[in-house]
Amino acid sequence: MAGSKLAGGASGPAEGRFLFRKFGLTERLLERCLGEALSAGGDYADLYFESVASTSISVDESLVKSASYGVSAGCGIRVVSGERTGYAYSDDLSEERLLRAARTAAVIADGPARQPVAGFRETPKSGLYAIPAAEADPHIAQKVELVMRADRAARAYDSRIVQVRAGYSEELRHILIAGSDGAFATDVQPLARLNVFAIARGPSGSARGSSGGGGRVEMDFFLAEKTPERFALEAARQAILQLGAVPAPAGEMEVVLGPGWPGVLLHEAVGHGLEADFNRKKTSAFAGLIGCHVASSKVTVVDNGTLPSRRGSLNVDDEGSPTRETVLIENGVLKGYLSDKLSARLMGLADTGNGRRESYQHIPMPRMTNTYMLSGEDSPEDILRSVKRGLYAVNFGGGQVDITNGKFVFSASEAYLIEDGKVTAPVRDATLIGNGPESLKYVSMVGNDLALDEGIGTCGKNGQSVPVGVGMPTVKLDRMTVGGAGR
Repeated sequence: MAGSKLAGGASGPAEGRFLFRKFGLTERLLERCLGEALSAGGDYADLYFESVASTSISVDESLVKSASYGVSAGCGIRVVSGERTGYAYSDDLSEERLLRAARTAAVIADGPARQPVAGFRETPKSGLYAIPAAEADPHIAQKVELVMRADRAARAYDSRIVQVRAGYSEELRHILIAGSDGAFATDVQPLARLNVFAIARGPSGSARGSSGGGGRVEMDFFLAEKTPERFALEAARQAILQLGAVPAPAGEMEVVLGPGWPGVLLHEAVGHGLEADFNRKKTSAFAGLIGCHVASSKVTVVDNGTLPSRRGSLNVDDEGSPTRETVLIENGVLKGYLSDKLSARLMGLADTGNGRRESYQHIPMPRMTNTYMLSGEDSPEDILRSVKRGLYAVNFGGGQVDITNGKFVFSASEAYLIEDGKVTAPVRDATLIGNGPESLKYVSMVGNDLALDEGIGTCGKNGQSVPVGVGMPTVKLDRMTVGGAGR
């Protein structure tokens, strides 16, 4: 491979030059590391370099409780041999330590040495988010003021707001991926998020509310429409609303899910079950069902990593593959799974660009990006009018899902009674209980008001967390079990 050159010169394209320049990397070193990684055999090897500058601020009781700025960097080296994966990483990017990590990852392979393909070729990618002009901004005074504005706005909403917590976090991530198949990709990934949490207290007790948003954006995003005051007032509104809520009804009934964040139920109850590794291992409730009806004919679900500036979007995934829009369920029929390179090779699938990892310390696996249900033809007003007695769930808190059978339990942080087609009293302590694949079969109306979440989603899987997006239009399910203390 000696003598091969990337587009943009020996140091690679613009984004790649940052890592080459900062850590003294060379194309020759990448070649040597891949050669060492395949020195004991193996089907494939790759290098994942990462440099992250991050800022985090939190305010509690109108006081700045923490403000931090940090920089981290490292490289993860992977060797794949059949279904086995060897992985080693180092936060020391010297030649000696990188070669040692490559030899460590090679231990799982068994066979004659393999030679990487000669020469790298850059993966083309979209410009889904703006690249900040500065590599990092450690000055946090403006960001502290952003969080203090949220604190002041939430407290000013109502005298019954007794506690406010707010936080701001941002990062700028540079990545470089080089594979033994000659693949080479770089990206610069901004990410920012603002959160507000409020507690209200009244004669009947206390209640809480939360709000937030962000995406692959910079701080300026929060200085226009998506202001700290906007999120603060929403958190305070939810908390005050819950003070007057009645106990949620219990039993089987019609349920209407609101647009936007309620898509988290779709993400958890259905999305994880459509990740290829679970289906390859036959541990998903959707295993072997491609081509089968798994939902109402009104349901179409996609995963789309190409939406500009969205929290779950990526120009390239963490294996260097371009992201794309993948149809998972179309008119109720299961069309496919979300795959990474390993699952695609072992299952004979296309690589959908869903190989993701939390950091250089973690192996990639199939993960969602932005997952949502497409709009239908019904108006939200008609959907609500069609319900005689039911529950209207607008916001969700936590939940639990069993991937093997699709069973889920979700708590609704904001929900209302629907009585004779009208939204009436707010309810508290409502939980939705069901089975993901079964619940989708009871979808009878789908609204024309698709909305994505504000940009707060973080998905956990096998100990790794990655930013994601969710969404859905207003949806009516003819049957779902609601857990609550009321009648």
